[in-house]
Amino acid sequence: MCGICGVVGYQPATPIVFEGLRRLEYRGYDSSGIATVNHGQLSRCRAAGKLDNLKHALEETPLTGTTAIGHTRWATHGAPTTGNAHPHQAGQVAIVHNGIIENFSELKSLLEAKGRFFETETDSEVVAHLLDEHIQQGMPPKEAAFATIRQLRGAYAIAMIFEGHDNLLIGARHGAPLAVGYGNGEMFLGSDSLALAPLSNRITYLEDGDWCVLTREQVEIFDATGNAVNRPVQTTSLSTGQIGKDGYRHFMEKELHEHPVAIGQTLQRIIDPVTRRIVLPEMPFDVANLSRATITACGSAFYAGMVGRYWLEELARLPVDIDVASELRYRQPPQPDRGLALLISQSGETADTLGVLRELKAAGQSIVSVLNVEHSTMGRESDLVLGMVAGPEISVASTKAFTAQLSVLAALTIDFARKRNLIDEQKERELTDSLLDLPSHALEVLNLFEQIRTMARVIAQARDVLYLGRGICMPVAQEGALKLKEISYIHAEAYAAGELKHGPISLIDQSVPVVAIAPSTILFDKTLSNLQEARARGGRILVFTDAKGTERLKDVAEHVIVLPDVNAFATPILYAIPVQILAYEVALLKGTDVDQPRNLAKSVTVE
Repeated sequence: MCGICGVVGYQPATPIVFEGLRRLEYRGYDSSGIATVNHGQLSRCRAAGKLDNLKHALEETPLTGTTAIGHTRWATHGAPTTGNAHPHQAGQVAIVHNGIIENFSELKSLLEAKGRFFETETDSEVVAHLLDEHIQQGMPPKEAAFATIRQLRGAYAIAMIFEGHDNLLIGARHGAPLAVGYGNGEMFLGSDSLALAPLSNRITYLEDGDWCVLTREQVEIFDATGNAVNRPVQTTSLSTGQIGKDGYRHFMEKELHEHPVAIGQTLQRIIDPVTRRIVLPEMPFDVANLSRATITACGSAFYAGMVGRYWLEELARLPVDIDVASELRYRQPPQPDRGLALLISQSGETADTLGVLRELKAAGQSIVSVLNVEHSTMGRESDLVLGMVAGPEISVASTKAFTAQLSVLAALTIDFARKRNLIDEQKERELTDSLLDLPSHALEVLNLFEQIRTMARVIAQARDVLYLGRGICMPVAQEGALKLKEISYIHAEAYAAGELKHGPISLIDQSVPVVAIAPSTILFDKTLSNLQEARARGGRILVFTDAKGTERLKDVAEHVIVLPDVNAFATPILYAIPVQILAYEVALLKGTDVDQPRNLAKSVTVE
């Protein structure tokens, strides 16, 4: 979603903010801009499209000053034009805003009645005019900022600068993330810690309702009632080196190659290598006494949750309900006593998942979140966080975070099965060994790019693609179809293979590739029968399987990718990697924007 970077300091601010925006490109955007205050005068520069357009505009019209705010916008209200780009300026103030102001229409009417003229189609411009209205009434900036945010309804992270105040930057958050970075003689604001990574390793994450007043010398933080509060200053290990491409063509290519490390580091945290037993934090509930689990997430994280459901129900014998967060949030089903809510998010800021967290917590469920950013809003509001160690994921399409999520869910399942007395130590070691073998197997998969590229050439010519899987492999098929849609713009759908004859088979002809996830260890005979049906109707059959499966597919499949043999339990984690590589290779052939596909954002922090 949109990104914010701001600085109040002693050195030229525009280059600092611009590079901060560059690090926020991964969130997705369609315009950008920067505003500065220099010797009391506000100036701004904006551009539609990529940041390179803003760079060219700044070369023509440089911005000077040591205090600045910048923004990458992903359009919600109003088209993605230069005129609608942030920062917005009204009178003596300039602001940038992430989120949605739900009561902007009524505020706009009130301001127009006072003679205010609006230049954009955005809800965000209301914030600038409201803030300036309070300034015109004689309020100093600090009081004007507080009066303004008290009138806003919705989700927002806001940064504000003021004419006549070179040493002042004010921020506020409600429902959208905002962090403060501490420097020497300078202070920073950012949408997330990546924006601040090379600027400061000392960060405070504002809590919902917080607002802050930054000068070069100090940071003051206030809560929603206006009372001064202390928020912890945390040390982050993020560095600029973690967000470079390291010689790869795209961040997605780099992150695909980081699967072995992401899986390995995540498992290293939760498996004792000596005893080969799962070691998780103490649960704030009795695992053996759980009655039911509810899993919810969005996008790829939801498909990880679907795999988790198969594992938990089969191995831990725990009944599981699962729904996408945007539906569960408003469906409001009755929640059981002794229930567990398991939420999955890479960023920990996903708006719908965070909303569900609060609903489920209010309904008395124990909240466990699987997160890549443990200090995120979801992390702070959960009863327990199970952190994955995927590192920053810059490409909009999730890759290594998906396999890291699955690694955590697999370990959680083993832990639950043991605590519910459903497996013995020998079985636990067998399962953990299958997980510990995954990093080396993932490296083997990364040697298959050329073979997968051959398969990609078939798909790149298609308008429609079917993905098939059975049992626990069905969510992997869904992940593959999602990736293909996201970055190649080819229509793809995933089905449980047994459903083929119940409708989708009517779509199959010589122009429709069928991609199957078919390890020999999981309902292989059933899947093979479904593929034979598709082949009989002219479908081009492309399969991911193992050596044993390959022998039986030679008369059915046009292309077969042979993956390493793994325990059936670990199969979804390994097979997720080649379906993601396939989407990447198709996108390369199609010439699309791999890292920043159209209309998508990395972290969806508004509904």
